[in-house]
Amino acid sequence: MSRPIRLSLPSKGRLSEDAIAFLAACGFNIYKPNPRQYEASISSLPGVSVLFQRPADIVISVRNGSVDFGITGLDVLTEHCGPNGAILPIHAALGFGACTLNVIVPETWNTISQMSDLKRMQAEIGRPLRVATKFPNAARLFFVERGLGNVTFIKAEGTLEIAPTIGYADIITDLVSSGQTLRDNRLKLLTDGQILASQAVLIANKAVLKDNPAVLTIARQLLEFIEAYQRAQNNVSIFANMRGESQQAIAARVFSQKTIGGLNGPTLSNILRKDSDPNWYALHIVVHRDELFAAINELRTIGGSGVVVAPVTYIFEEEPPRYKAMLDALR
Repeated sequence: MSRPIRLSLPSKGRLSEDAIAFLAACGFNIYKPNPRQYEASISSLPGVSVLFQRPADIVISVRNGSVDFGITGLDVLTEHCGPNGAILPIHAALGFGACTLNVIVPETWNTISQMSDLKRMQAEIGRPLRVATKFPNAARLFFVERGLGNVTFIKAEGTLEIAPTIGYADIITDLVSSGQTLRDNRLKLLTDGQILASQAVLIANKAVLKDNPAVLTIARQLLEFIEAYQRAQNNVSIFANMRGESQQAIAARVFSQKTIGGLNGPTLSNILRKDSDPNWYALHIVVHRDELFAAINELRTIGGSGVVVAPVTYIFEEEPPRYKAMLDALR
């Protein structure tokens, strides 16, 4: 008997909370009646079982095919994806979990501000620099590309900020969001020491996508709603009453303005008034949220009244661009 299609999410922490909230906003509510359970379901995806794992385990599970889809951080994916191309990132910008992986040195290293300065510091110390890191693969590649291939990497877990103070490492590479923890521990970033910029990504097992049509269908549904939701977040829907001798005449007034053309033009329909005046029309447009003030002023300029503004939940295109990109990658 075949197993259900599996989607793995982070099991705890901010990334877990944000992933669950993001999927709910996209129309995929997670049903988990017992918070201690490590399995859940999505009513709008009845063939999908949701699992909860550590971010690194998500990458490993998708890589070996025991899980079909996963949401994890790009930093973790970069570190654990492996060399065989088994994982396909199908959406690399989910818009939450943002942070950067950086090279970090003590504040007392006053003359050290960029990566090239580390060669001089290494010469002064008279031995290879010791780098504590949770991401040795990504860090090693970054250092080698900058001519620092002879440093010593110390794989570490937990809090790294204390490493230079207690002496088991000279510098660290770690994830940074606000930077407050670094300042509290008298550490600083190098100006050119950003290893990568990370955020949450949606990944899938490439072989399963090729071989299982049901998994491909779920991939399309996920991408369809995620992209429609993200596209809608920067837009608002505007309704207004317009008086004019015809739809064409009102459309001409709309197109004479800069902002209120809508996605592909305005939608106009007759208003059935009590006084039977046939020259009233309802106008509907979608505009960028940043242009709302300008749009309302333009509508007033051309005679719009009774303006109503509403949020937009989804904007669907004919085909999700990332789904098309996924198909191209599978070919």
